[in-house]
Amino acid sequence: MERIKLIWDFRGPNAEPIATHHAKHLQEFAETEGLQDTICDTEKVNDLHYIAYLVVAKNMMDELRIRLKPNRGQLYRGTSNENN
Repeated sequence: MERIKLIWDFRGPNAEPIATHHAKHLQEFAETEGLQDTICDTEKVNDLHYIAYLVVAKNMMDELRIRLKPNRGQLYRGTSNENN
């Protein structure tokens, strides 16, 4: 199954806590909507740039892009210990 990583960028001295807070809301959204096989987390790009992201099935991308308005997206490759 192909998956897409929807990404929200946060920049500045408060980027880390804002991204963490946003990821909590993304997780709540995924649970409320009953989305299956999602991943919600944050990543540090550098000291002043963090991202929050939501990984979803590719067939959900168009609907969620309209509803959630991420800054960008990319194909999600996963890690070696995931079942893709």
